[in-house]
Amino acid sequence: MNVEMAYLLGMIVGNGEIQRGTIETTISIDIPHKKLETEFQHDVGIYVKASITDIRNVLEPLLGTSLNFTQNANVSLLSFRKPNEDYLMREILRYIGGATSSDNARISQEMFGFTFDERKHFVKGFADVTGYIRRSNYAFSEPNYRVYFEIPHNWGLVVDFCNLLKSIDIPVQAIDWAHPNMRDGNLTKYNQGKSDFWKKEHQVKVWALEYQPVGFVVLHKQQALDYFAKEQKKNYVVQGKDPAERLHRYYWELTQKIREKPIHPAENDEFIPVEIRGKHYNSWTEIAKDLGYGKDE
Repeated sequence: MNVEMAYLLGMIVGNGEIQRGTIETTISIDIPHKKLETEFQHDVGIYVKASITDIRNVLEPLLGTSLNFTQNANVSLLSFRKPNEDYLMREILRYIGGATSSDNARISQEMFGFTFDERKHFVKGFADVTGYIRRSNYAFSEPNYRVYFEIPHNWGLVVDFCNLLKSIDIPVQAIDWAHPNMRDGNLTKYNQGKSDFWKKEHQVKVWALEYQPVGFVVLHKQQALDYFAKEQKKNYVVQGKDPAERLHRYYWELTQKIREKPIHPAENDEFIPVEIRGKHYNSWTEIAKDLGYGKDE
C-alpha cells in the first residue's frame, strides 16, 4: 500500500463504478459538480478540469496507463481499464471485494491497519468525489461552517467512513441519516402525502476547521475549505477561545438535549437495515451507536 493507492481506493469506494469483464475491468469515478459555480462565482467545471491535471499526476504513474476524462455540466468522469490479471487491478478488486459501485462498497478492514498518512489519503480521495463545502452549510449560525459528505443508500459505508475519520482523529459533528425519524422527524412530509420523502442520501458532517488537515485535491473545494476554516477559526480567536476545545469533540463527549420525536409509520420500512428496523430514534447519535460508530468500549 502507498498513499497514491489509498487515494485511488477512496475515490472508487466514494463514487466509483466497477464493470468486471471476462478479460478486463473498467473502473469509472464520478466527480459531481453539484453547483455550476463555486462559492466565489467561478465555473466549477473549469476548476475540476484544472484539478484533473493534479489527479493525473498522482494516479497515472500508479496505474501505468492514462486516465480518460469526460465532462458535462453536472459531472466530471474519470475512467481507466486494465486486464483482470494485472497486479494493480487484482489489488483494487481485493480491497473492494464484490462491490460493483459505491452503493454497495465498504471500506476494507485492512484499511484501518494502514499508516496514518495512507488513511488520510483514502479520506482525501473519498472527499474529492463525495465532499462539499459551501457557505449555506453551517450549524446553528455563521461561521460554524462544515464539510459534508454525501453517501448513497449504503448505511454500512457511512459507519465505515465515520470510523476511518475517528482513526485519524477527526470527529463527526453530525450525521443526517436517511431515516424517517431524522429526515421527517415531525411527520411534516408524511402528512403531506410524501411518505418516502426521507429516503435520501446520508450526509456526514465535519467542522471545516477540523477537516482542514486532510483537505481536497479538487481546487475549488480546497479554496472554499481554506476560506471557511479561516473564518471559523477567526471567530473563536476574536473571542479569546481555543477552537480545538470547542470543535474537537466527539458526540459521546458532549451533553446533548434530546427532544422526543413522534412515532413515524415508516420505522419498519425495508429500506432501513434490519439491525435498527422497527426502532424509534430521537437523535442521530442513537442510530450511529447502534450501527457501530461510537466510543470504543
